Amino acid sequence: MTQTNGSEYRLPDNLRGKKVVLVNHSDTLGGAAIVTFRLLQALRDQGVDARMVVYTKTSQEQSVDCIYTRFLRSMAFCLERLRILPAVDFDYSRLFKVSTGSFALNVHHHPWVKEADIVCLNWINQGLMGVRGIRKLHEAGKKIVWTLHDMWAMTGICHHAYDCDHYRKECGDCQFLSGGGSPGDLSHKCWGKKHRLLGDVPISYVTVSHWLEECARSSSLLRSHSIRTIHNPFPIEQFYYERDRSLYTLFTPDKPNIILFGAARLDDPIKGLDYAIDALNHIFDNYPEIASTTAVYFFGQLKNQEALDRLRFSHQWLGMINDFKIIRYLCASAKVMLSTSLYETLGGTLVEGQAGGAIPVTFGGDGRTDVVEHLKNGYIARHKDVEDVAQGIMWALKADIPRKELHDSVGERFASQVIARKYIDLFSEIID
Repeated sequence: MTQTNGSEYRLPDNLRGKKVVLVNHSDTLGGAAIVTFRLLQALRDQGVDARMVVYTKTSQEQSVDCIYTRFLRSMAFCLERLRILPAVDFDYSRLFKVSTGSFALNVHHHPWVKEADIVCLNWINQGLMGVRGIRKLHEAGKKIVWTLHDMWAMTGICHHAYDCDHYRKECGDCQFLSGGGSPGDLSHKCWGKKHRLLGDVPISYVTVSHWLEECARSSSLLRSHSIRTIHNPFPIEQFYYERDRSLYTLFTPDKPNIILFGAARLDDPIKGLDYAIDALNHIFDNYPEIASTTAVYFFGQLKNQEALDRLRFSHQWLGMINDFKIIRYLCASAKVMLSTSLYETLGGTLVEGQAGGAIPVTFGGDGRTDVVEHLKNGYIARHKDVEDVAQGIMWALKADIPRKELHDSVGERFASQVIARKYIDLFSEIID
């Protein structure tokens, strides 16, 4: 039986001896990869015989394995992109906003998958899996769980629908295709393939936020299927919420108040960097007493090295940080974790910020509302409202929320052990 204090955990009897395989494009590259790899480790810690099959392996973990050869993987990736390229009018800015599942290698031939009782799909695009591969898993008698890290399972081809609601009908007239698409375009054809698959194959769907669950329930593809929300896992217990003085040599803040802004790529348009810059400049111009005691630290890749040049606020770009020790130290040093993304299925940096005792300031209307409760543990600004973001930053800088309280609150909701046990409950429900 589950013990809430974590002292003991008994795996359900019907899962003993059962094998689980997690499928994801990578084991460590990208947000979906990182949280899936964490789930793998957490499941194994709870006694589940879990392994992971990927398209690209970068870790040394023995319970992770690649499919096929590097040559075949590269061919599948290139062939799908080559098919998409003319459909998006050779616009490279749209090339990776959509996937078709064509030319996918699929995983049903892998020995671990053949042995598995449950296959948990995650981010499976760009040459890894397609509709045919999912059908093959069903034909082989596998129980299938599909964790949605974006909207691709419920749309024709796009990963994020933004303001488009065509996925609630049958897709078509796709905004990402040449000329705005047509009623019977590539997105509609791929929607049709998924529709036929889902009529035959039972799948248990997991969304990583309640907002994404609402999108799935409103979609034409998934509305009649089993859907539940289980958040992404985070190593909350590894975060500390007071600055570790032994790490001062890594990073010594020169201002008493620190704001953090992090992303895999800071100037990806979806991350809304310009809104953060405009909000910070607003504070600099109108509230100099706050700006004089505050600095902003950015971490992540920058494709455009001049993206931060117009920011007048005291700031520093730390580059890409892969050392988890430094991430923990930064979060414990910060007063505010800022995110002005236009779209987030959950908002991992906000969870990590709170785990380190930082107060999140962000937009809402999506998965971030599972992380932030307005004016209680953070601030949700009006969408694209720069002055409201500035107000949120100033509120957070003055807010007296105990850092330990922020740390504990995300631990109750996002800790890896908590999330692993929710998946185990799901596995136990669907297994024979």
